[in-house]
Amino acid sequence: MPRRLFKRYMPDPMSIRDHKSLRFLGTLLHDPNLWHLNRHSVARAMAVGLFAAFLPIPLQMLLAAILAIIVRGNMPIAVSLVWLTNPITMPAVFFCTYQAGAWLMDVPARQLPDSLTWEWIRGEISTLWQPFLLGSVVTGLALGALAYFLVMMYWRWWVARQWKRRKKSRM
Repeated sequence: MPRRLFKRYMPDPMSIRDHKSLRFLGTLLHDPNLWHLNRHSVARAMAVGLFAAFLPIPLQMLLAAILAIIVRGNMPIAVSLVWLTNPITMPAVFFCTYQAGAWLMDVPARQLPDSLTWEWIRGEISTLWQPFLLGSVVTGLALGALAYFLVMMYWRWWVARQWKRRKKSRM
């Protein structure tokens, strides 16, 4: 089931490898491990994709793709996980990461004003950026590690369950 579920939504590897805008990567995209759907590649992709999703930087998808190449995780899954932080979810996610960073740094979190404006953010950025960045990195690492282990455990459970069902049906 995990493999079939992921395969249903995966793009064709050949179409991505042959895409004009990705030619600069050369043969890096030809590594079959970037496209395989197995327990390890999916778990690695979940880890790097969630880590990249929580970083407050531009080009998160590019970072997720590069990290997937480095750890040999499934690239389409890693890149698509970055979409968790989109313009709709970003304010809530970044507020939570700021709160986590303020808690980790043991500094009082700044209260949001009634009307959030760019002027307020520019005036407060000197006190906001450190807890925000720390919270983003730590939250990304923690959720990435959690996703890695949950995928590994779920995949093992699913395979063991399938083996038991198969064994039962043979009797």
